[in-house]
Amino acid sequence: MPRDILVTSALPYANGSIHIGHMLEHIQTDIWVRFQKLRGERCIAVCADDAHGTPVMLRAQQEGITPEALIKRSGEEHRRDFADFMIGYDNYYTTHSPENRELANRIYQSLKDGDHVVERTISQAYDVEKQMFLPDRFIRGECPRCGAADQYGDSCENCGATYSPSELKNPISVLSGTAPVEKESVHYFVQLSDFEAMLKDWTRGGHVHESVRRKLDEWFEAGLKDWDISRDGPYFGFEIPDAPGKYFYVWLDAPIGYMASFKHLCERTPNLDFDEFWGADSPAELYHFIGKDIIYFHALFWPAMLAAAGFRTPTAVFAHGFLTVDGKKMSKSRGTFIQARTYLDHLDPEYLRYYFAAKLGPGLDDIDLSLEDFRQRVNSDLVGKLVNIASRAAGFIHKGSSGRLADTLMEPALYGDFAAAADSIATAYENREFSRAVREVMALADRANAFVDDHKPWQLNKDPANAAQVQVVCTQALNLFRVLTIYLAPVLPALAVKAAEFLNVEPFRWADLDIPLLGTEINPFKPMMQRIDQKDIQAMIDASKEDLQQQPAAAKAAPDAAEINIDDFGKVDLRVARVAGAEHVEGADKLLKLTLDVGELGTRTVFAGIKAAYEPDALKDRLVVLVANLAPRKMRFGVSEGMVLAAGPGGKDVYLLQPDAGSEPGMKVK
Repeated sequence: MPRDILVTSALPYANGSIHIGHMLEHIQTDIWVRFQKLRGERCIAVCADDAHGTPVMLRAQQEGITPEALIKRSGEEHRRDFADFMIGYDNYYTTHSPENRELANRIYQSLKDGDHVVERTISQAYDVEKQMFLPDRFIRGECPRCGAADQYGDSCENCGATYSPSELKNPISVLSGTAPVEKESVHYFVQLSDFEAMLKDWTRGGHVHESVRRKLDEWFEAGLKDWDISRDGPYFGFEIPDAPGKYFYVWLDAPIGYMASFKHLCERTPNLDFDEFWGADSPAELYHFIGKDIIYFHALFWPAMLAAAGFRTPTAVFAHGFLTVDGKKMSKSRGTFIQARTYLDHLDPEYLRYYFAAKLGPGLDDIDLSLEDFRQRVNSDLVGKLVNIASRAAGFIHKGSSGRLADTLMEPALYGDFAAAADSIATAYENREFSRAVREVMALADRANAFVDDHKPWQLNKDPANAAQVQVVCTQALNLFRVLTIYLAPVLPALAVKAAEFLNVEPFRWADLDIPLLGTEINPFKPMMQRIDQKDIQAMIDASKEDLQQQPAAAKAAPDAAEINIDDFGKVDLRVARVAGAEHVEGADKLLKLTLDVGELGTRTVFAGIKAAYEPDALKDRLVVLVANLAPRKMRFGVSEGMVLAAGPGGKDVYLLQPDAGSEPGMKVK
């Protein structure tokens, strides 16, 4: 009987775009799910946008739209990005849904009925200027444990400590830059210690990786703290049923979004029953793929919530490490903070799927995307080894054997060796040891290429009398290629489709490995993958820098921006400039090329991300404000010799700053 498996990934937040750091997790999830489906298991994958919280509310206010409109737009964008990366969720939903509200209320009521919820008056950070209580992540200050500066209000990125915002030293509000004041409010807390025995049994029962279990034991030793599940308005989320003006904290209803997404799928799928997967005695398997930064929520809060409400707990929670690029944290200024769409504009998504697979293991180690290693590995493994096997053999089958494979294998034992690797590779996939699976497949690819090199069909083909021998050599090679593409189908689903079409067979199944493909006609070979050119990677980096240049002002004013003083600001040379010419930039989605007359400073060329807001002809002779002493920056389209100042949230809503009437090109702006 097939296994019943339900799989989820952590929910992307509806406040921003998907980037390649997110894609690490979703690709890892998708590979595992595709492997299960390839093996014939009943494996269902669901996800959703995490749609609630103060950041969504504030972003919507900034853009002058409703939170509902913002999360609808983000959801559509996220779905497109995942689909183009071949992430095959069976349902992708939103936490702002009737299913999620109903389940959140149900779980909350169960916690109350079990006397696990207590009311407590607390002092909270309050921004007087903005007239609102501040979420943890909207407060920055010094870590109370290690003293590191500029840390969030709930956790330290330097030492990993978790704490309450009240413990932060020298806090400031990210929204206004002012020091928050303390203000009292009644909040609702779940007494997590009520579940300590159950959680110890669960966390020590093989449901998390050993390294995660050790970390959880540290938290048990320190004592489980009560969990604040309420927030004060204004807040975008679900209002607590019996507490007007109070809202469920986003981390209460976010994981419930897994259940809600699955429930939504059940409502429109025959023979799919919610309770068969979520009931307390469910025999189905439930797995969560998450990042290591949210272990506390998924391995402590989440099982406690489920147990309190009479639902089953997860079979396992799989946590992974963070993504670095070229050995460092992703950087916007270096162009290595790469959005999923920017990557897709320049490179094949299967390249990244393969590279991540080649790096991923079951533990919490961070994964580094070395861009040079990425280029070389894809070119060597996928183009130079894997696809090369098919391209070397296909032509001879069509020219000398009318496109028909031989009726026998030249070396059945070699094919047997390839097929016999199935158990080891399957075990690696099952245990999320993707890097080991890739290594084993590439070792087989080396053997397949060595077979072709040894038998040299191009030499044999010179003599027509060798036609039958050429056919069996190439039939053997193509069967080895078929085995390899079946093994890599979870990683490279598009290549697997192309390979099946080329071999003229039904979509691959794991069970196909036991039977070689003989005596059948194949289709003409078409190129399946192209080599990565360094210029494509550089174009992606340049475009990522361009993305940064075009971010809305609020996004640029990130809480980790370096503080400057009045002397620093005084170094900026602002000048009036006249737009002498403006034109579109071929190949750029957001840029216009401006030729600026800056009076005595001469003429400057500036690339400005205002294409969505302005037509070039409308800018002619317009006065703008130029940062005249900005260092020139080499871009893909030329050298930009400054920056024009604009305001607005981005896209069409960008407004160039305009000097007062009577200003002349070259004048200083005070």
